Amino acid sequence: MGDVKKSIPDVEEKDLQVGTITEFDEGEVFLHTHAITHENIQRLLDDEPRNKALIRKVDLILLPLLAGTYTLQYIDKSALAYSAVFDLLSSTHMTSNQYSWLASIFYFAYLVAEYPWNILAQKTRIGLVVSGNVIAWGSMLMITAACSSFAGMAVCRFLLGQPFRAGVFYSCNGLGAMLGGILTFGIGQIKTIAVWRAIYLILGGITVLWGLLMLVFLPNDVISAKRFSVEEKSLLIGRNRLGRTGVINHQIKWYQIREALVDPQVWILFWFTLLNETINGGVANFGKLIIKGLTHDPLTTVALGIPMGAFQIFFILSGTFIASRFRNCRTIVMLVYLFPTIIGASLLWKLSHETHKVGVLFGYYIIGAYVCSLVLALQMPASNLGGYTKRSTSVALVFLAYCAGNIIGPHAFLAREAPLYQTGCKLILACSSAQAVLAVLLRVLLTYRNKKRDSASEGNLEAVAANDDLADMTDFEVSHLYPLVFMEKC
Repeated sequence: MGDVKKSIPDVEEKDLQVGTITEFDEGEVFLHTHAITHENIQRLLDDEPRNKALIRKVDLILLPLLAGTYTLQYIDKSALAYSAVFDLLSSTHMTSNQYSWLASIFYFAYLVAEYPWNILAQKTRIGLVVSGNVIAWGSMLMITAACSSFAGMAVCRFLLGQPFRAGVFYSCNGLGAMLGGILTFGIGQIKTIAVWRAIYLILGGITVLWGLLMLVFLPNDVISAKRFSVEEKSLLIGRNRLGRTGVINHQIKWYQIREALVDPQVWILFWFTLLNETINGGVANFGKLIIKGLTHDPLTTVALGIPMGAFQIFFILSGTFIASRFRNCRTIVMLVYLFPTIIGASLLWKLSHETHKVGVLFGYYIIGAYVCSLVLALQMPASNLGGYTKRSTSVALVFLAYCAGNIIGPHAFLAREAPLYQTGCKLILACSSAQAVLAVLLRVLLTYRNKKRDSASEGNLEAVAANDDLADMTDFEVSHLYPLVFMEKC
């Protein structure tokens, strides 16, 4: 460690008080255990080359695992839509209405399981929880291939909704759509068993193998990660404390739950996500059936669906790049990237599927721009909210909306309207327009909060420098004590 360590007697007396340490998160406990002072951490934070090297190391370890996991879960979740293009409905004697409920039932389980899994991850080892659930997910996917009726499919689909998801790496949505299309196109050549069964068996098997890989390489948290030195862990803790949100705290703080429930920002994000996923619930499960109405050939349908993945990659990467490159423009990007969805839904609704097939396909390809808006919205609890329990509660609420929207969406795509699905197109237009209004309201709220904090600040940065604790404070608490430290990202 060299100059990073400092002897116990030199650490400030208040840092060693037993009563204080019990309120610290594990990051602060780690610093005390290794006798690392906040002055040492500041020297590490000031070392720009060391920070860049550490960020690269974190990216190389975590991003491939989490991005791969999200790509696979997107492909796996789309297995139902891919199967419907082939022989799922006829093989299981399923009606279109039952198919809609099959698309929804996954999210009923997710709705119930999300918060308990968040608590389990908070109180135990998150890496183990994620890896175990990826393996369970793949196994259940393979079991689904044995079903021969709607009832059996419904049970398996429900159980698929319970595993904990690894993050919100929506930038892998497009990649998953492309790889899923290519894999399904290849699987569609199989003649020995029903194609839909082969889809579930092969995709499930790949996911189980990936879950075993995650079990070996995914760390549980910063503190227990084996591939980081004490110095690197200290620097990671220091980078986390810049946002005054702490690293991890296993104590459930009820006042933070109450604060999350009265925060207008949380509820705007809740409704934004609900509307967004109502769109997604329809597009994800019926989009390929819309394409099938243009060609009637399953393999051609799968092939024509692949470009949508490329469009999603473009929308997500361009939107998030702009939001990162220009300060306080995230809500603007959220608004602007809803326009292609509005245009795409209008094309699907108004163009003839017989004489304007290219226009209909283009509308289908650009309709996925709404995913970029969701990516930015889902980042806000982590970047704008402080307090571990408040963030966990807010994330759980947003994902409740995520589930509810996906439950609602498929039922607007009525069998008698296939393959145009006029009611579904109208729903997409209504939801995306309402989202645009919410994006504007969110920007107004966050801008107001930032201006209020600017006017309230009286040189509190010196007080922040003197306050070395890593208390698990919420954004409301931090903004009250140190207005300039915690600025809302808008």
